[in-house]
Amino acid sequence: MSLILAMCGFSLAMSISPGPVNMVIVSSGVNHGFRRTLPFVSGATIGFTLLLLFIGLGFIQVIDTYPFFLKYLSIVGSLFILYMGYKAATSIPDLSISQESKIPRFHEGFLLQWLNPKAWVACVSGVSLFADPEASKALFIFVAIYFLICYASLAFWAILGDQITTLLGTEWRLRAFNILMGALLAISAIYLLVIQIL
Repeated sequence: MSLILAMCGFSLAMSISPGPVNMVIVSSGVNHGFRRTLPFVSGATIGFTLLLLFIGLGFIQVIDTYPFFLKYLSIVGSLFILYMGYKAATSIPDLSISQESKIPRFHEGFLLQWLNPKAWVACVSGVSLFADPEASKALFIFVAIYFLICYASLAFWAILGDQITTLLGTEWRLRAFNILMGALLAISAIYLLVIQIL
């Protein structure tokens, strides 16, 4: 039972803590509402849990053998985070049909997790802590727990974004919020690039 609680605590801490995916979700929740943000939340959750399973079923050995893999992944991931930051900053707070293309999609949530350095660190750490190489049962329990907690955590960020809309009130404030969220994503991406280059 204590192992299950530890898995839950780890999953919650990693899922609820701010990161690129959560920032995109808040921004989408503010601009498009909870319902329209759910496909991105679903893509991010499924993408993350499949990444966790992929690493747990053996890819962790490749990472141990070729540590530079994570360095190159961080560079590519940082560039994708920059792109998502641009999308957030240029998003117009309008729910009209013309803005349908600006809503983050399922595949973007999925891809962002596979290119997100925070997601890789969480998966490698989680597999190292909770997946017994001798018994795959522990891995599958961990993946199931992580899926539920991750989905609930990301949905929480979408609800938060949806509720912030009433506080922001005007189109000007929503626009400023979009620019701020895009800038925060860009700063985190640039920071990741700098640590990988230095």
